[in-house]
Formats: sequence, structure tokens, C-alpha cells
Amino acid sequence: MPRKRLQGKVVSNKMEKTVVVEVVRLFKHPRYEKRIRRKKKFYAHSEENIAEGTSVVIEESRPLSKLKRWRVVRVLK
Repeated sequence: MPRKRLQGKVVSNKMEKTVVVEVVRLFKHPRYEKRIRRKKKFYAHSEENIAEGTSVVIEESRPLSKLKRWRVVRVLK
């Protein structure tokens, strides 16, 4: 089974080798059919220091620490 990949924006890079990535998803409400935006933050491993506001692609991996289960695969812009 392939690993999940998500696209998001870096919101914090204050830790060493770790960035916080915020992923936004849109879905339609089951009853009212309005599009709803939900955000979730993921801790991702990154060897280089990525600036805040950068779009990245993260991929799930084995547990690297208490909170880190994702790693940065690609920097988009």
C-alpha cells in the first residue's frame, strides 16, 4: 500500500530538523452541502531549515519521535 502524501504550508520552523505543516482540506457538508474548510497541523521531519509560508509535500513515515510521523518530501515554492 502506498504511503499517504499531503500538501500544506509551513507555519513554524522554530525546532531543529522539524517543521509544523498546516494542511487545509475542503469537503461538502452532508446535509447543507456547503463547502467547509478544515485545518490540521502535522509535525514533519526536515533536514534543511524551510522558511515559514513555504508550500511543501509531506509523506507519512515510521514514528520518528513522540509527535513526528511525517517527513518533508518536496518543497514546492
